[in-house]
Amino acid sequence: MKIVLLCALGMSTSLLVKKMNNEAANQSIDATIEAYSVDDLEEQLKIADIILLGPQIRYKKREIFKKAEEAGVPIAVIDMKAYGMLDGKKVLKQALDLKNKQRREG
Repeated sequence: MKIVLLCALGMSTSLLVKKMNNEAANQSIDATIEAYSVDDLEEQLKIADIILLGPQIRYKKREIFKKAEEAGVPIAVIDMKAYGMLDGKKVLKQALDLKNKQRREG
């Protein structure tokens, strides 16, 4: 499963990705978790299973969510508190819950 975090590519997102990867390994979850610039959205829609937006770019939510919906890729804005606390476990759970919701609805 490929989880993509879209952001303005700041240091905090890179740290969060590292914590999410560590948590996925701890839970034996087969996932590739990476961060990309929001400018890479079109390319990431082709290969991502789940996209999470950094809270700092939620102002682009309407445009990004529309494109993700058209591509059939589940998407959400990262919980602001979890992002601020760099809570990799909580953000990973948010991504997994999003994927499970898609499975139930699909």
